[in-house]
Amino acid sequence: MVSPGSNRSAGTVRIVGGRWRGTKLPVPDVSGLRPSSDRVRETLFNWLQPVLPGARVLDLFAGTGALGLEALSRGAAAATLVERDRSASAGLRASIDRLGAADTARLVQADALAWLAGTTGGPFDIVFVDPPFADDLWARVVAGLALHVAADAWLYVESAHGIHVDPGMAWQLHREGATREVDYRLYRRVSA
Repeated sequence: MVSPGSNRSAGTVRIVGGRWRGTKLPVPDVSGLRPSSDRVRETLFNWLQPVLPGARVLDLFAGTGALGLEALSRGAAAATLVERDRSASAGLRASIDRLGAADTARLVQADALAWLAGTTGGPFDIVFVDPPFADDLWARVVAGLALHVAADAWLYVESAHGIHVDPGMAWQLHREGATREVDYRLYRRVSA
């Protein structure tokens, strides 16, 4: 759901590392949109740096694109960014065009759950799951990932502070952190 005045910008978030370091991405005024903080993204991408070069990334609930575009900035080969909100998608398209990333960033304007159920995209090496917290979508999203991820995939999950998201036995916790606002965890897929 888009809040009133959704065509306005609610600020910016910056890419913190890589070839586009310092580039500001607009944050549209969209209900539920809460970009990951610079500190959280810096920690996450330090954890992921060894596996980023050449990775195929899926950024569900892309919002500003900060996670998917940061991954590309730091060496990922391709990113699919899924965002359902029209104004957020328009902002993402503008950011992709401004960065000259149209050859590596694929934007899909769709509901993340519907997209997961209706496509056979992938396999993705890294998946970012940071939905609007009030929608409580983590379990349904993780359940829909099985056909889209590589056997040794990585899964990043961000949730409200104090909310533990358990992606199930197929995923093993690798690293975790917290701020006053959010808990964030990086999981590795367990090969069967």
